Amino acid sequence: MTVLDTLRVPEELSARVPAEARGSGRDDVRLLVSHGTEVAHHAFRELAGRLRAGDVLVVNTSRTLPAAVDGWLVGPGSGAVFVGEAVVVHFSTRGDDLRWSVELRSPVGDGTTRPRAGVGPGSVVLVGEGVRLVLEEAVSAGGERLWWARVSGGDVPGLLRGHGRAIRYGYTERDQPLSAYQTVFALDSPDGSGSAEMPSAGRPFTAAMVAGLVSRGVQFAPLTLHTGVSSAEAHEPPYPERFEVPEATARLVNAARAGGGRIVAVGTTAVRALESAAGPDGVVRAAAGWTDLVVTPERGVRVVDGLLTGLHEPEASHLLMLEAIAGRTALRRSYAEALTHLYRWHEFGDVHLILPDEATHSEHRSCNER
Repeated sequence: MTVLDTLRVPEELSARVPAEARGSGRDDVRLLVSHGTEVAHHAFRELAGRLRAGDVLVVNTSRTLPAAVDGWLVGPGSGAVFVGEAVVVHFSTRGDDLRWSVELRSPVGDGTTRPRAGVGPGSVVLVGEGVRLVLEEAVSAGGERLWWARVSGGDVPGLLRGHGRAIRYGYTERDQPLSAYQTVFALDSPDGSGSAEMPSAGRPFTAAMVAGLVSRGVQFAPLTLHTGVSSAEAHEPPYPERFEVPEATARLVNAARAGGGRIVAVGTTAVRALESAAGPDGVVRAAAGWTDLVVTPERGVRVVDGLLTGLHEPEASHLLMLEAIAGRTALRRSYAEALTHLYRWHEFGDVHLILPDEATHSEHRSCNER
């Protein structure tokens, strides 16, 4: 259960196309600002006025992959044999053993898909030109949505380049080019890794806006977390994801905290990576590997003071993280305001800046550093 389970978001508040298709640019979205329990409404272009010199924005540099590929389900699964059934494969995460976690979905007919139930170990999918996937085991015990698949007949990065497209869900109006799903912070990975779905909190930033923030003394700290398929079922926690926090970022964050600067994560992915690299003392150290961290109000945060994020569905486990940062009362207040003022949801929608109540910020930090 999350703090907003009783809240319902009307379908008409889904952002169905990118901001630049509705206005003058990516940064043409609104900014809901929660400062403790105080809520204010701004344009995203006014972000600089809500930050101050010495603040650090922690950004995810993972590039979005064209992770959706058409395929044919041709092998057995759950006692049945499928003969050439069309499916869409969502490639989620590359494992250390070169397997990929994948989700199979059935085309709906309007360009969108729904989860394909009834597959199991041994199910075979053909994709691209001779690439074969064999499902071997569920990613999590008791789960039947994501499967580890052995790939043969080709490499996945090449398959995605030649046949993939961005993952799209039913609340969007139509397919968009992959460029619409890349943030200004995205970098190529040497091994072709990336995110199945865009780290969308960074999407409204433009190069000009980043330059303007830097000129005002706001610093940017890069890290990487490759997001898997995030279309989680209700209350489903995030799956383990690959991350890296570089030494330079660890040093910058630690120095800023020592100097009184606020650490503001751009996206829940940045929170997961940074908090995974922090010790109980709140000191961030260079780290890389896998994280299955779920930030809850009980666990709390050790490093992050604020968060810039999209608006999340009431059932999303990410809301536990938001509650850990903002507090229960503040989160309820901000989401009530978002509904009243008709903010847009999802990856092309408006954004929410959570900042600490300064009256309690110093006390919170001093407790973390003991």
